[in-house]
Amino acid sequence: MSETTYSSLEIDARGVARLTLNRPEVHNAFDDSLISELNAHLDRLHAAAGRGEVRVVVLGSAGKSFSAGADLGWMKRMVEYDVDGNLADSRKLSQLMHGLDTLPCPTVCRVQGAAFGGAVGLAACCDIVIASEMARFCLSEVKIGLSPAVISPYVQRTLGPRQMRRYALSAEVLDAATGLGLGLVHQVVGHDDLDDEVETMIETLLAGSPQAQRATKALLAEVAREPDADATRERTCRVIAELRVSREGQEGLASFFEKRRPAWAPDQNAPDKPASEPNS
Repeated sequence: MSETTYSSLEIDARGVARLTLNRPEVHNAFDDSLISELNAHLDRLHAAAGRGEVRVVVLGSAGKSFSAGADLGWMKRMVEYDVDGNLADSRKLSQLMHGLDTLPCPTVCRVQGAAFGGAVGLAACCDIVIASEMARFCLSEVKIGLSPAVISPYVQRTLGPRQMRRYALSAEVLDAATGLGLGLVHQVVGHDDLDDEVETMIETLLAGSPQAQRATKALLAEVAREPDADATRERTCRVIAELRVSREGQEGLASFFEKRRPAWAPDQNAPDKPASEPNS
């Protein structure tokens, strides 16, 4: 377990990592310290996932709010910065979004309450978003004379350009059902059922081939960039061909035909093992 002032990272014996924002007294608002910590955690997770030590990452937060966006104290300090100082801060936030978006393993975002400003970007960067019925979302930046600039590539990819224009310009607060309809959220559940539903999704993801999930996630990013390019089409053919002849691919096919559990899938009857951290 790795604990810091503003966030924590826990990894269990299954390879499930829980990255948690831990500033409940300020509704888990971002500041430069929290962003720096999250970037450090993501560096570790990229390395651990690449080695196959982390299978799933769950992004969540402590307290009643997911995140209120930018911390007021941090924004007051930024008022004193020149353009270069603000640019350096923005680049760290951009690093956070990119690092989360490009994690090679599946990511699940657990949203229990308000997700405002940059927190919408965090949700959009995760593969799967499960929200409590009490969750609320808002691209609130224009209300204080700013723009959701750094998070815009990820949120617009999720909402589509037309809906992004509306909600980035209006700063309307969206309830969980509206977020579901817009594609920002994949599943809305009762508030008391949130953790159970997240765990169900974790178990579903752990049943998949780690190698196939890494390859699929990387491929889908390429397909989204250039869906009809010759190089993309050739890449799709190569990915499936290489997976079919790989060790995990052969095991997956064999287990399917033999009607048994594949080697990578957790044994539901096995006793729990102690939690561990990834090696740095």
